[in-house]
Amino acid sequence: MSTTGLVGAAAITATLSLLGPGGMIGGIITLIVIGAGSSLIAKYGYSAIIMATCKKIMQKENLTEDQMCEKIEKYPITKALKEKIKAKIREATKRSGE
Repeated sequence: MSTTGLVGAAAITATLSLLGPGGMIGGIITLIVIGAGSSLIAKYGYSAIIMATCKKIMQKENLTEDQMCEKIEKYPITKALKEKIKAKIREATKRSGE
């Protein structure tokens, strides 16, 4: 209400139309996507989601363990999380190589 200067239903409609492309419907879709993403993060944890994403990238781009580790170093995440992901990649590579 403070951003639009409106009250009640008009404030809700105006805010939804500002949230996403396509007016109010786009705003509703944006909220649904944000809610679904939050639900996944809460259920699995962000490190598990990042790990699964890294595995998919390795498969799609046909990267080796070392190439993926180099790529992870460029990601804007904490150093501790980078090390955790790289360790999981090495562990998964050892299991699949056996």
